[in-house]
Amino acid sequence: MGPGPSNVAPSVLQSLAMPVLGHLDPVFVSMMDEIKAMLREVFRTRNEMTFPVSGTGSAGMEFCFVNLIEPGDEVVIGVNGVFGTRMVEVAQRCGANVVKVEAPWGEIIPKDSVAQALRGRKPKLVAIVHAETSTGALTPVEEISKMARESGALMLIDTVTSLGGCPVDLDAWGIDAVYSGTQKCLSCPPGLAPVSLGPRAMEAATRRKSKVQSWYLDVNLLSSYWGQERVYHHTAPISMNYALHEALRVVLEEGLEARWRRHREQHERLRAGLEALRLSIVSQAGHQLWQLNAVGVPAGVDEAAVRKKLLVEHGIEVGAGLGPLKGKIWRLGLMGETSRPEHVDRFLKAFGQVLAEAGYRP
Repeated sequence: MGPGPSNVAPSVLQSLAMPVLGHLDPVFVSMMDEIKAMLREVFRTRNEMTFPVSGTGSAGMEFCFVNLIEPGDEVVIGVNGVFGTRMVEVAQRCGANVVKVEAPWGEIIPKDSVAQALRGRKPKLVAIVHAETSTGALTPVEEISKMARESGALMLIDTVTSLGGCPVDLDAWGIDAVYSGTQKCLSCPPGLAPVSLGPRAMEAATRRKSKVQSWYLDVNLLSSYWGQERVYHHTAPISMNYALHEALRVVLEEGLEARWRRHREQHERLRAGLEALRLSIVSQAGHQLWQLNAVGVPAGVDEAAVRKKLLVEHGIEVGAGLGPLKGKIWRLGLMGETSRPEHVDRFLKAFGQVLAEAGYRP
């Protein structure tokens, strides 16, 4: 019940044990087409260039930046946690001139702050972390995307923690580029990074003046493997693609709206239990992630000792705070298969017991 990976459905685990095919085998190639089609449904997009990069979510981040950014390009990036900070690092390594739009950790990136940063500028790209895993804040991106397009910029979002757990609608929001991960709300083991590039992003990638700095992540090469040509590029992680195929099937069988509703309901169930303990979720009210809950540590309680006791004595893993939130929050994940009422109830019972043993008296 930490910030990822989440629990994995039994059928997804079983899929990993299927016989390994060659990465150009006709049966596997057919499965690749099905994975692309299901990812388009989950991302809610018609983008042809929608596929899983062979690597974790951070590889998806690198994929987007190395393909869309050339040295000297100006990039506006929202920074309100660990992963906005990481975006800045990756963009700078691509040679970008980065303009940071910062907000306190735990709060969203205000659209007015983005508008101010865009005033008088013509950036190549605007990048926002939709769901900031380090703080539990969900930044609305639709209006920011509109402003980015009006300025002539591409719009990139990080949906590593949001995809499959709350609404993500690329085409309706006008998103040009996106990356995610498999191990959060899709409840698949870590190892693949679903990505999608729209027509404007693909035009930017194909009309570059310089080569993409990463051969492995160059979409101009990957498109020949994941597109219609099926030209050899690299040996794809076959078993991980089996797992993603099954995980996406499970997501779509449940239905996106039903899955989003389940995540919201378990978030509300958790919040009610926390309130009974006189505890609260401390990320910005009205913008709290259903699937990643930042629970405030009460005064006088050793947060690390509580985490250790939950793990050792109750078999429950929760995450620690990072950066300025270190020691101040527990990060409780309710993602995918983990987001079930029996898990919430089990956690609340164990949590209350451990806190009482630590001397907490609400």
